[in-house]
Amino acid sequence: MKRFPSRLAIALMAGFIALPAAAAESLAKVNGIAIPAERAEAMLAEQRAQGAPESQQLKDAVREELIRREVLSQEATNKGLAKKADVQAQMEMAKQAILIRAYLQDFVKNNPVSDADLKKEYDAIKGRMGDKEYKPRHVLVETEDEAKAIIAKLQSGTAFEEVAKDSRDPGSKDRGGDLGWSNPGMFVKPFSDAMVGLEKGKFTTAPVKSDFGYHVIQLDDVRATQAPPFEEVKPQLQQRLQQQKVEKHVLDLRAKAKVE
Repeated sequence: MKRFPSRLAIALMAGFIALPAAAAESLAKVNGIAIPAERAEAMLAEQRAQGAPESQQLKDAVREELIRREVLSQEATNKGLAKKADVQAQMEMAKQAILIRAYLQDFVKNNPVSDADLKKEYDAIKGRMGDKEYKPRHVLVETEDEAKAIIAKLQSGTAFEEVAKDSRDPGSKDRGGDLGWSNPGMFVKPFSDAMVGLEKGKFTTAPVKSDFGYHVIQLDDVRATQAPPFEEVKPQLQQRLQQQKVEKHVLDLRAKAKVE
């Protein structure tokens, strides 16, 4: 017996595939009840969208799964389960979910993100990144006096990796305070202002105050920003902007809705 593809089975169980209510042709009959052929096409379309290759094996698997579904559906109906309130509520929710998905797919189809919008977003991100990347280290302490004491140690020749052991930043203290390659926009303004003002290999000679505490910063290196090519990030940008457009549309609809 052919095994039904697991991804398709999961999609069916989750109620993600729309099934037409009526069809001109039938795929098979189960206890005299016809299975509309359009159901098979709906399932096959779902599999093609997930990258499954067209094959007779897939068609046979879909046919077998539809038959099994019909057998189980008939048994459930015969037991009166379709009349239970909780089952009816779940069926209505599944129907609503399918309808919502169809609506949003239609919205995305009719409101695509333009190449001009994608390029604008790409340029904006590049602008926020700036033309340089920095590789800083830092020590974060609670008081200004603690920061001054750390600066004194550095000035006397203590290695930054050593003083970083006293940092309150758990994410960097075990790496000698290393924060990796970053652009200034990733840090709070007092930190980024102090960082970009440093020469390579130098550390701040005065504590840098932020909402997190007091920082002592050392700049290990600086390089020109290596922004990925537009074509490389275009799919991710398109997905993000399309999602933003959908979210805005949903919020607009919600704001217009009369809720009592």
